[in-house]
Amino acid sequence: MGKTQRMTWVDVAKGLSIILVVLMYAAYNTGKYTGETGFLHYVIGFATPFRMPEFFLISGLFLSQVIARPWRRYADRRVVHYFYFYGLWALFMIALKQGLYAGAPVEMAQSLGLALVEPYGVLWFIYMLGVFGLTAKLLWQGRIPHYAVLPLAAALQMDQIASQSYIVTQFCAYFFFFYAGYAAAPLVFRLVAWMERHTVAAITTLAVWAAVNGMLVFSPGYEVLPTETKMGLAAWPPLHLALAVMGALALCIMGALLSRFAALEWLRWLGEHSLVVYVAFTIPMSLTRAVALKSGFITDTGLLSLTVLVVATASPVIVYLVTQASGHGRWLFERPAWARIAPDRPSVTAETLQTLG
Repeated sequence: MGKTQRMTWVDVAKGLSIILVVLMYAAYNTGKYTGETGFLHYVIGFATPFRMPEFFLISGLFLSQVIARPWRRYADRRVVHYFYFYGLWALFMIALKQGLYAGAPVEMAQSLGLALVEPYGVLWFIYMLGVFGLTAKLLWQGRIPHYAVLPLAAALQMDQIASQSYIVTQFCAYFFFFYAGYAAAPLVFRLVAWMERHTVAAITTLAVWAAVNGMLVFSPGYEVLPTETKMGLAAWPPLHLALAVMGALALCIMGALLSRFAALEWLRWLGEHSLVVYVAFTIPMSLTRAVALKSGFITDTGLLSLTVLVVATASPVIVYLVTQASGHGRWLFERPAWARIAPDRPSVTAETLQTLG
């Protein structure tokens, strides 16, 4: 699928999103071991309301163009696609952490079994995309209208349910954004198109949004800790939901503005290949942090977090490029034929513009 068949701003927005995801883990993972906070903790604190909602909203934007497909073809792209990469990388991570590193084969076997029913580690996002895709198809099949689904999904999100099942917890927390991207896609596309044509209005809107978001996140009661950010007024569920939607839209608008600059082609490429970074960044992240702390070469938490961010983002890209150039190991980032349940046909824009793909 060529670049001309993709919507550039979507890829740029995804590029911003994947950087924010890696940034969060880099900052909090570093803070966990240093016991301190750095400047990146405040950056990710600002992004707390919208960091993951934006990813899910973009994932749902093109669902309306594929949801009517036959079950087999739909499931291949919207369910099996994600579960393949989840299963593959969960196996790698568990085998590396509990098998090779800890030498605990029994615990490794238990974790592998549990990973089938409970999303493992950072890979929960990919797992939930498969669950959300399946749920949306069932709702469409049952002819449940958007006006019935959205209020219920919003109520579940604001209820901040903390279930013993991680699937239930994350479903309640994020399904609204995925479904809102699906249901409100025409509005989102029109909004971004209008902002693209009115640059001054777009920049003004982003400035106002940034001021309001920052003010509410860092209002009285906030606390930036080594491993988390406790928001101020933004933590109030209805306000949190509103800020999540506004932040997601803001990143879409930002993607449209930044897509004009040729110098940011790397950001568009990163968004187009966000899967590559998402599934593989935790391994170089942990190694870089461990080596840096042991060597004592970098002592500032902020600088160390930034170093971890850069290495954790770049390393998977390098591995991906090596697999593409050598022809070996492409199955790490590209689903092979045996893992498909429907023919791999030349597809339309909607099928390729997924959050991770």
